[in-house]
Amino acid sequence: MSKIALVTGGQQGIGLGITKKLIASGFRVAIASRSSPDSPKISSVLSELGDGARYFHHDVSDIERIPELLSLVECNLGPVTCLVNNAGVGSPVRGDMLELDAQNWDHVLNINLKGLFFLSQAVARRMLNHNREHYRSIIFVTSVSASMVSIERAEYCVSKAAAAMVSELFAVRLAEEGIGVFELRPGIIATEMTAAVEDKYTPRIAAGLVPARRWGVAEDVGEIAEAIAMGRLSFAQGAVIPVDGGLSISRL
Repeated sequence: MSKIALVTGGQQGIGLGITKKLIASGFRVAIASRSSPDSPKISSVLSELGDGARYFHHDVSDIERIPELLSLVECNLGPVTCLVNNAGVGSPVRGDMLELDAQNWDHVLNINLKGLFFLSQAVARRMLNHNREHYRSIIFVTSVSASMVSIERAEYCVSKAAAAMVSELFAVRLAEEGIGVFELRPGIIATEMTAAVEDKYTPRIAAGLVPARRWGVAEDVGEIAEAIAMGRLSFAQGAVIPVDGGLSISRL
């Protein structure tokens, strides 16, 4: 049986960094995204990744289609041995949390929390029926916003804090089954999503906002995800790993 990873949002940003590292370690990767499979961007990424990746069109908020997605992955690649819950959205509108619109709340939490929980639930159920030839793992990519407040992005922070609890719940439930569960908390990572705030954060990072005094890159997250997927952190079950250059360390 091959090592098969399912990476939601694995076609760009942090997800792509993770996908590349997993392929380099011998995984075949199923990328799930709501992007059109016919888009030039998807075609370009798949061409770059080669035979190591397959693309599956899926909106993580559409929980009714989860069984269909997993069956397609199993038929085309094999049973998932590593799930990377990476797909997510930011706040549609940044602003005063006292003016937060309920529709924006629902949009963010349906993707960042509801979809994440029920996809993990479905994958975990199937993992319990797999043989143990390969280490099995579920990785939750959350954010430093799981614990660091940004009042202009309330729904995003809430979704990530709740996702952190989801990770803990799955970690405890699946520990005795030998299925590793971990949470990664990226900080300020250079991706398409953060390009709009590059001018805002670059001088602040240089001034020490991030103790490492540099932007993070997708590969920083990918290296840790790869170590987890390979089982090198197996007894650190439920660990929360910051990937932020020291950003979240409390300082005076």
